Amino acid sequence: MKSRLSSKLNSLKKRDKKAMGIFLTSGFPTPSDTNQLLKAVDQGGADFIELGMPHSDPLAEGLPIQYSSATALRSGTTMKTTLEAVNNFRQTSDTPLLLMGYINPILKFGIAKFCEHASACGADGLIIPDLPPQEASLLQEEAHKNGLGLVFLVAPNTSTERMKQIDQLSDGFVYCISITGLTGSELRGQQNSINSYLEHARQVITHNHLMVGFGIQSSADASQLSKHTDGFIVGSAVIKEIERLWASQEIPLPDRQEALVEFVRSLKQS
Repeated sequence: MKSRLSSKLNSLKKRDKKAMGIFLTSGFPTPSDTNQLLKAVDQGGADFIELGMPHSDPLAEGLPIQYSSATALRSGTTMKTTLEAVNNFRQTSDTPLLLMGYINPILKFGIAKFCEHASACGADGLIIPDLPPQEASLLQEEAHKNGLGLVFLVAPNTSTERMKQIDQLSDGFVYCISITGLTGSELRGQQNSINSYLEHARQVITHNHLMVGFGIQSSADASQLSKHTDGFIVGSAVIKEIERLWASQEIPLPDRQEALVEFVRSLKQS
């Protein structure tokens, strides 16, 4: 599937550049902040953005993203406001944007309706961690009908055969979870085993680009983990930085936004 995301990743690979994906939770800290935060991470150099659809039971997430999701829901974030944020972002930016979340809210919204609206608003793809590949047809037909790619995940305990299956089903890239755990997990002391796993995944996954995520806190982490991949994804560290900056109400909003731009920019420096 030729897409804005694939074009971006292909272009970076041709120039021997690593792609940087940045995750934000829609509606965190408040729904009115989402548009400015999307602009900030875009200005910071994100090559693609994952916008989280808040859910009451984000089973793959560590505490920072759990907190951001719960806060967003309490603030009144809905699927409608999330799709509106995508639409607003798309008016001023061509940076690829994927919606990331869980299958239950999509089922509640209606799969066909959701895919139609997501595409119309300018989303490029979907990452649904609790949708296993053997049940992909549940969403795949409507997603592809509306030009949305589907990204699946692999982990250290994923078998070689399953990796190959996921590679065939994914569009754009395969999301390689660095460790068997939650987002934001500690990577210290696990570098050797992570490197071996990523090197194996790189050999097996040949149809798609390979992106690594979970536990990346700094540019040093990003540089280390992306040696065997085409790029990296940062989520919890960005959410924690947003929480820190937006807790400082004495700092003017433009200064907070610029600080986030610089933080995101620093993640890509190696």
